[in-house]
Amino acid sequence: MTFGVANPMPISPPRPITPVTIAAHHLEQAIALLPQVTDDPGDLSIHLQKALLLIAGLDGYLERSTTPESPALTQIAQKTQHEPWQAKFEGGETEQHLEQEMLTGHLEGQALKMFVRMVGAKRILDVGMFTGYSALAMAEGLPDDGSMIACEIDPYAAQFAQSLFERSPHGHKIEVKLGPASDTLDQLIADRASFDFAFIDADKAGYVEYYEKLIGSNLLAPNGYICADNTLFLGEVYLSESERSDTAKAIAHFNQVVADDPRTEQVLLPVRDGLTLIRRV
Repeated sequence: MTFGVANPMPISPPRPITPVTIAAHHLEQAIALLPQVTDDPGDLSIHLQKALLLIAGLDGYLERSTTPESPALTQIAQKTQHEPWQAKFEGGETEQHLEQEMLTGHLEGQALKMFVRMVGAKRILDVGMFTGYSALAMAEGLPDDGSMIACEIDPYAAQFAQSLFERSPHGHKIEVKLGPASDTLDQLIADRASFDFAFIDADKAGYVEYYEKLIGSNLLAPNGYICADNTLFLGEVYLSESERSDTAKAIAHFNQVVADDPRTEQVLLPVRDGLTLIRRV
């Protein structure tokens, strides 16, 4: 089975989207401005250089110290990076404004797979699939008789992911549900479906609603876990209110709702752009 990417096109590197990479970018910009300082920067230059070395090297070291992704996941990552998402949106092929930075990626994918295996999950709900990296990473952690429902609102992204799932020995575990995630959750509740593990990574303004539907119904099994992505959102969630975007405000609100909820306990992990692991008390 071949997992190569046909006719690769030059692509722009992903823009910084995690607190660590954004901080590294600012340090690089500061160091680039040092030659403009008329006075001898002295120790300032030394401290900036040391800070940059510490910050800029972290993500790469984490990647190198983590179990490599499977060939099927590599293919999803590469095809997602090479897809001209802006052109697809402008041409009307995608209904949503999608971008390569929405990909979950190696480190987070391996973390999700590990969580799935640690909790012994057999049924997973993926709320927000994009091109399917997180879905397939979790499916690889499921036993052979495990199953997953993956929610995706954009038809192009759903088909993009489905075509790649078919090339993986674990793709048969994933059933894609097309449409608004909230509607899919309502139908699953009506169908009395239940899941051991749920991953929330859809529109950020809907996080609280998805969380409430999971916790407030039998959708999440009694011993089930929820994992929410992007809960540090570019590092903006802990900035002052005036420095937060609307999306960061929505995530900060979600974080507060979860922290204040006596029905659950949680831990926010600084993995990539933030992962919050939640369980019922």
